[in-house]
Amino acid sequence: MEQLTKRMKQAFSECGYEEKYGIVSVSNRPDLCQYQCNGAMAAAKQYKLAPIEIARKIEANCCNSPMFAKCEAVMPGFINITLASEFLCGQLGVMAEEEKLGVTLDNPQTVVIDYGGPNVAKPLHVGHLRSAIIGESVKRMKRFMGNQVIGDIHLGDWGLQMGLVIEELRDRQPDLVYFKEDYMGEYPGEPPFTLGELEEIYPAASAKSKEDEEFKERAHQAVVRIQKSDPAFTALWQHIMSVSLPDLRKNYDNLDVHFDVWKGESDAKPYIAEMIDDLAGRGIAYESQGALVVDIAQEDDTKELPPCIVRKSDGAAIYATSDLATILDREKLYHPDQYIYLADKRQELHFIQVFRTARKAGYVAPETKIDYIGFGTMNGRDGKPFKTRDGGVMRLEYLMKEVEDAVYARIQENRTMDEEQARATAKVVGLAAIKYGDLSNQASKDYIFDVERFASFEGNTGPYILYTMVRIKSILAKYREQSGKEPDYAAFREPAGSEYSCGTDETQLMLLASRFADTVEKAAAELAPHKICQYIYELSNAFNSFYHENRILVEEDTAKQARWIALIALVLRILGVCTELLGFEAPERM
Repeated sequence: MEQLTKRMKQAFSECGYEEKYGIVSVSNRPDLCQYQCNGAMAAAKQYKLAPIEIARKIEANCCNSPMFAKCEAVMPGFINITLASEFLCGQLGVMAEEEKLGVTLDNPQTVVIDYGGPNVAKPLHVGHLRSAIIGESVKRMKRFMGNQVIGDIHLGDWGLQMGLVIEELRDRQPDLVYFKEDYMGEYPGEPPFTLGELEEIYPAASAKSKEDEEFKERAHQAVVRIQKSDPAFTALWQHIMSVSLPDLRKNYDNLDVHFDVWKGESDAKPYIAEMIDDLAGRGIAYESQGALVVDIAQEDDTKELPPCIVRKSDGAAIYATSDLATILDREKLYHPDQYIYLADKRQELHFIQVFRTARKAGYVAPETKIDYIGFGTMNGRDGKPFKTRDGGVMRLEYLMKEVEDAVYARIQENRTMDEEQARATAKVVGLAAIKYGDLSNQASKDYIFDVERFASFEGNTGPYILYTMVRIKSILAKYREQSGKEPDYAAFREPAGSEYSCGTDETQLMLLASRFADTVEKAAAELAPHKICQYIYELSNAFNSFYHENRILVEEDTAKQARWIALIALVLRILGVCTELLGFEAPERM
């Protein structure tokens, strides 16, 4: 696209017009041409000429360019461009020889991505899925673009759930030494509960807190005691962490989601007291109804925004407090050029308050970018937030098992694998089904999680993308077996002969392959994995059309066959990079 625009700008300049009119875009009428330039329409106003007159001058300037098979002025002044096959092949040859397939890397920056955000003491459920999947993909894209990226899980390890667990434990085992006010000895090294017991304690405590105000207040006070480093409650907190974290790591590993930093709200604690004093001392925060707050409203706001509470009236820290202190921690450790936060879009006000307070206090430099990806909910077929059949929130591992089983059933329909291989393949394909099903939607939108559709090997699904990759792998394996040769990208540069012309399906596949770099650069800049999903779906469709129209392995023209093999090998590389950026991979067989 850059080369086409450069050539078109040159044409405008050489014809006596400003080069700014030479912008080229992908054609919105692919039945007429591949690319288009509408600059003559805009230039006509400045130069007081008919658009078609300017367009015809550009056509004349470009008619002998080796880049174009056709550069045509059409009424009322559009310039339609069709590329020469040899030029397009040459572009693919250059692209194929580059490690990152022509992607222009960012100027390296330090980027902190805050995603995941599960609460310790309870298992991962479907509500944790989107943050993990979208955040992992954004992390991979930013890293692929050459940035230093720090992915932080930002655990909820200091909130009300900790107090609920501790007070429920007190009710169940009141004789534990942690609840003896006069106990002065060392606390046990082994936790007083197993993972299974902990996972049962939290929902019971949560339900009790909705019915019992006195219990809920005790839980609040337990949180305050943790925040004030009470030895007994700190020991219990450490037990909860030691039991929960291995299970969280295991579940995220199963999702192929990996964090560089396993920190939580508690890690911000050393910064809080000094931060509160600083905000109050400089007059940025003031007291309101016993709480300490910061005004964050701005003149250009279209709606009223409430102040950010940085300390409650009882002296307790809240999410905003720890989020601000976490920014101080990150500034000290990494001094990032960009922050990216992922959370449910219903938390948008909270993050506006935190980000504006951080800017107002000068904790984040004016030039530092702060991006917030607020995502929609994952809903069931009824359009309501996804639940189990009995109305509960489904655990993530159960959801993954359900999708794996659906994929396994599809694989077994063909009966081409043994049991062990089918199960292993179902695990890989099932993960792709879940991730692609999520990422193919724009993050901010709600979407319907439909196991049957997501697990399908046809249509706009993860398994369809993988099936395409497996098909290409199979063709390349047979080619190696037949010819004893490896795919050779040099075939793109070999003259095809005067009688050879690319078919429509081949041309379309080459065009889509050539748009890889542009797609990835845009998706990374806009933090939009769905753009990569859309691209690889179109690319997979183009490959399958090409495959059905051309008998690749029995083609007698060896030069043509070598070119086709080079093309599909490049397409496989592109699909491999894109699926890696989305967070999944292809099996060898399906």
